Amino acid sequence: MTIVVRTLSDQTYELVRKRILLGQMAPGTPVRQDTIAEELGVSKIPLREALSRLEQDGLLSSYPNRGYVVRPLSVDEAHEVFDLRLKLEPGATAAGCKKATPEDQQVVKAALAALETAQQSGAPGDHVSMNRAFHMAMIRPSGGLVTYQLLERLQVLAERYVRVHLEPYGREARAAEEHRELLDAWLKGDAAKVESLTAAHIRGTMKDLKQQLSA
Repeated sequence: MTIVVRTLSDQTYELVRKRILLGQMAPGTPVRQDTIAEELGVSKIPLREALSRLEQDGLLSSYPNRGYVVRPLSVDEAHEVFDLRLKLEPGATAAGCKKATPEDQQVVKAALAALETAQQSGAPGDHVSMNRAFHMAMIRPSGGLVTYQLLERLQVLAERYVRVHLEPYGREARAAEEHRELLDAWLKGDAAKVESLTAAHIRGTMKDLKQQLSA
């Protein structure tokens, strides 16, 4: 058994990050450090450490004499993030299916099952982060550590945009259908189909986002 020790800074980071990704801290709004520290029951030191990490993640921006602000959503950033995903993710996901062990396959199936269960329950939850976990589980067996780390960062940056993308009615159903088709090809080791489906999945999201953010 492995014991995972999470520092107060780690826990604060996860809680504030979740607030940003769930839209509880709206894009463009200042981060009220005193209020957050009081709500979470933490001192300023772990909170500052957490905010610094969130800035590195691209979720916050800091300004002299103003502190931290939640980064606004923009068409340009969305295009850059999803274009980079399009260049890296289809090939990495295809490579993952070719190298996957039975244990890797179980992890991927469990990740999608958890996502679908959460979505079907209708309960509020961090479904987009679960979506990221599914995609990253398919990439992990590829063995490319640098590629994996780059894509994980891009997935984090993409989460707020994916959340916006899924807001219109029917989008989650379409995404779920695409996920099932992708999983089927991935489990069969059909690298060419996996690469094609992943690219189409990302392009579809990009197209929808451009229309939503430009409106």
